[in-house]
Amino acid sequence: MRARSLLVALLVAVCGAVLGPVAPAQAATADQWGFALVDNPTVPLFTTLNTGRQWGTWKTAFPADWASGGKLATGRFRVKFPHIGTPKGFVHVTPVNRTGNYCEILFWTPSGADEILDVQCHKPGGAAEDTPFTVMWSVSSGVLPSSSPGSHAYVRYGTAGIVDAYNSTGLGVSGGPIGTGQYSFKLYGVGLATLLSGDLQATAIQPNGAPRRCNIYKWGMSGTDILAYVFCYNQAGALTNAEFTLSYHRERTVLGSFAPPKYFGYVWTAGNVGQTNFNYPTGLNTNVVSAAMPLGRYMVKFPNLAVKETTAQVTAYSGTSDYCNLTSAWTYAGPDAVLDVICFDNTGAYKQTPFFATFTSRI
Repeated sequence: MRARSLLVALLVAVCGAVLGPVAPAQAATADQWGFALVDNPTVPLFTTLNTGRQWGTWKTAFPADWASGGKLATGRFRVKFPHIGTPKGFVHVTPVNRTGNYCEILFWTPSGADEILDVQCHKPGGAAEDTPFTVMWSVSSGVLPSSSPGSHAYVRYGTAGIVDAYNSTGLGVSGGPIGTGQYSFKLYGVGLATLLSGDLQATAIQPNGAPRRCNIYKWGMSGTDILAYVFCYNQAGALTNAEFTLSYHRERTVLGSFAPPKYFGYVWTAGNVGQTNFNYPTGLNTNVVSAAMPLGRYMVKFPNLAVKETTAQVTAYSGTSDYCNLTSAWTYAGPDAVLDVICFDNTGAYKQTPFFATFTSRI
């Protein structure tokens, strides 16, 4: 059945409708972006979030303004990125806790000039619970010139299909469901023809707040096209149809931008070589992943990236409902940034699981 599902996935990817930017824009990837760390999920609306772990494109015109947020209900938190509102783009969220809590996006939308997004978090079993998390949002348009390094693509998938998509090559994306809770996508022209490259991230979207998680089941390449498979689960660990965001970045930040930021890195721990372990400015194969206790915990060192305001995202790479969190906010060891990552099975027990991790400074 799995082989048949993958064959169907390839057919969907080849034959599905191709979505991409409608027309080139003056601004290349990314038009607007913001990131933040919610280290206290119980503060009232609209409390300024940790100023050492947030930034956004609004800072150029409004340097005194900060991202803010606050608790709306148990497990539900609202974030506001000022002055950059649009209904498009993509969002990723990574929980920050050691107990197996997980988070999803409810929605994002402009509110006046601002971008508003709501996050809902749950503990194992599905009950809502207040949980720290890191969050980012970005929107892009236009096509990168061939002289620009790397590539970037994202998909927002809804109940009826692709809601929004972007590809920096201008070649678009295609894909859709291959089974209950199983999805396949082709991102055209964003990879390298000679080897697997770049980094993927995925985040569940659930407007009614029901517990959902999504991870990367598998990925591969067909020429320069990237094939990505997203699997989504409910609180029982069963494959479940879901909405989600999927993004890809190669030799660029998870935000989609480059120069700035020029201090960033990513690593896929199942491969951990070549173009899946990349750091700018340090180079290939310079990020270091080491196991820690208890089993299922990992330390990820990104050399020379402890610069200014920073953010991180993590997504599990698994054919099961395993998922991965940050245990705490990342730390700095001299010039290096260190992520403390821990992974879980559906019950919230620690589990050795591969993952994708990405990290960026704002400069």
